[in-house]
Amino acid sequence: MFNQFSLMFTNQSNKMKQTGAAKRSSYLYVLYVVIIVLLLFLLGCYLYNEKQRIGQFQGFKTDNLPEEHISPLQQSKEEKDKKIDLVALKVCDVFTGKWVLDEVTHPLYKEDECEFLSEWVACTRNGRPDSKYQKWRWQPRDCSLPRFDAKLLLEKLRGKKLMFIGDSIHYNQWQSMVCMVQSTISSGTKTLSHTAQMSIFNTEEYNTTISFYWAPFLVESNADPPDKRDGKREPIIMPRSISKHGKNWKDADFLVFNTYTWWTRHSKIKVLQGSFTNETKESNEVGIYIMYEEVLRTWTNWLEQNIDPNRTSVFFSSMSPTHVRSSDWDVNGRATRKCEKETEPILNMSKPVDVGTNRRLREIAVNVTKSTTKVHVTFLNVTTMSEFRKDAHTSFYGSRSGSLLTPGQKLDPRTFADCYHWCLPGLPDTWNELLSLYIINKS
Repeated sequence: MFNQFSLMFTNQSNKMKQTGAAKRSSYLYVLYVVIIVLLLFLLGCYLYNEKQRIGQFQGFKTDNLPEEHISPLQQSKEEKDKKIDLVALKVCDVFTGKWVLDEVTHPLYKEDECEFLSEWVACTRNGRPDSKYQKWRWQPRDCSLPRFDAKLLLEKLRGKKLMFIGDSIHYNQWQSMVCMVQSTISSGTKTLSHTAQMSIFNTEEYNTTISFYWAPFLVESNADPPDKRDGKREPIIMPRSISKHGKNWKDADFLVFNTYTWWTRHSKIKVLQGSFTNETKESNEVGIYIMYEEVLRTWTNWLEQNIDPNRTSVFFSSMSPTHVRSSDWDVNGRATRKCEKETEPILNMSKPVDVGTNRRLREIAVNVTKSTTKVHVTFLNVTTMSEFRKDAHTSFYGSRSGSLLTPGQKLDPRTFADCYHWCLPGLPDTWNELLSLYIINKS
């Protein structure tokens, strides 16, 4: 019996051992499964949070970093178009912001790499010793601008015509636009030509024309002929005569107008009775505010009657400021000094600066451009941003009548320092960056 009991105990013991081993195996298996599930859960949580963090980072915008630190390095044209449309124009007032020193992305081109840049505004070539004025980037208050893309702009201009119409400030801006895009165009497929009223840049590669048309008052004036543009004679205008100029604007796809500088000489302007072809020319003087509005009304009436808004986009650039009294921005400045020694912008942008811009003319321009019913006019408000750029004028480093200033002339800044026009590369490049946003959006 003992042997039977012993054998039974042994068998039972073996069964218990086998059962215990099986239970331990089951416990270990369950433990492994729990650990694996927990690890997968933690990994999923990490990946989800990482995705959220990256999404937040991509949506983050900063005033201090260059644009390439904000956007992905590789971005399709469709994504760029969407960004320009939604961020820069629909959400943000791109004309309100501040100047940020950016030595990485600016200037947008090198002076010596633009074969079409004239001596008139090539300040470095003409001996200007500083170059910091080329490196300021405009940062809107509420958004970041996309990096300027010359190829994208040219694609939007393919088969189209862009025309600047106005005075020498617009000629300044036209030269800037040519320099901003020309480096991306194959050599041998781009040309520059001039006529009595026009300067025309053409690229065969894109079948695109970027031109400038001289009309400082938009309507006919005695400043229209090539030999009458030196400003040495009193301007005379025909405020209701615009068709002679206008016939040259009709086939453009983008029209960019300005008129301001020639209006600021006196409180009155001469108005011609008759035409410039008559031997006897009678004129009377009328206040500039009355005539400025009448001329702009003549212009908008011409637009309404001659422009197809489904084809052509129309822009009006606000006033380009001057910096002719250093006392305007420096309490210790002397009224006898102009912009000739300025090397930095006005950096205190917490309040508007008064450099003598005629605000009443600006108000007239704003109201008239809003009054159109058929043709929408986009008002490019570049005045305030430009008023802070006392450093960006050609001053002693442009040419007058085709010649550089002599050492003796540089001793007389009141007479010879040009604080109207702008060095290139420089401020007009920013005007064109903003204009390009609208062109790309409208295309």
